[in-house]
Amino acid sequence: MHTSPRFFGLDTVMVDIVLKIGALPQRGMDSLANERLVTAGGGFNAMSAAARQGMNVSYVGQVGTGAFADIARSALESESIELAVHTKEEQDLGFCVVLVDAEGERTFVTSPGAEGTLSAGDLATVAMQDGDYASLSGYNIVYDEIREQVMTWFAQLPDGVVVCFDPGPRVLDIPEATLRMVLERTDWLLCNLSEAASLTSETSPARCAQGLLAMGARRGVVVRTGAQGCVGLRRGETPVNVPGIKVPVLDTNGAGDVHNGVFLAETARGTGFEEALWRANIAAGIAIGQFGPATCPVRAVVTRQMAISR
Repeated sequence: MHTSPRFFGLDTVMVDIVLKIGALPQRGMDSLANERLVTAGGGFNAMSAAARQGMNVSYVGQVGTGAFADIARSALESESIELAVHTKEEQDLGFCVVLVDAEGERTFVTSPGAEGTLSAGDLATVAMQDGDYASLSGYNIVYDEIREQVMTWFAQLPDGVVVCFDPGPRVLDIPEATLRMVLERTDWLLCNLSEAASLTSETSPARCAQGLLAMGARRGVVVRTGAQGCVGLRRGETPVNVPGIKVPVLDTNGAGDVHNGVFLAETARGTGFEEALWRANIAAGIAIGQFGPATCPVRAVVTRQMAISR
């Protein structure tokens, strides 16, 4: 019997091949990278962020077998993130080429792999209890290969499980009926301003948050606003604007995932709403000053930065 909430991440883990470049090359041309990194990415970003705040984390996904799978498995083990489903051995994990330009903006090219083979049988072995957190992204429901399995499992979650959903950049590609079902069951809806605007046709963060809350989100909404911080809105309350911290931007890859993981871990801990948002802003700010994904600081570092920034 567990005594504290557990974080179950469904957002797919892949390997990121990260290249730091001055600017994207023109079509048919070449560009020289000045830094490179091969590391676990995707759903690993949010899970490692939650784990570094002290939360018990499990990955609900396929890792596969092969060179990329070994990289991901090693990264998961290093953060004490458990594998919640039995590993299949027929395929290696997919990877994503991440091009990070001089302004820190990232561009992706993805090659899918074993992470897309999650089955209904895999999900049936995952037992969650009231108070646990189930974190999924738009990538879990945008692809035909896994949407039905995930949605069947999702519909059977106990009502006391806290569902957290980040629709991601492909939110408009998610079938409307599927998106509606997810939003109605979601407890915390987490997204950036661009995604929020595309869903609500609003422009201001506060109005976006209010529009999103009208679609679902039983507990509340967080709209990340980049360097400005974020806007949070709990059901029955008014929006709160929590500022970010000023830092040099090196790499924005995974910053939103860091924000999500820290906010959810702090919420599960019982931290007050505004402090949880403030901690998430600080962690994301620290993360974008480092090269590569999964650069969330541990909780003690966030606490120290809070004392400096206030």
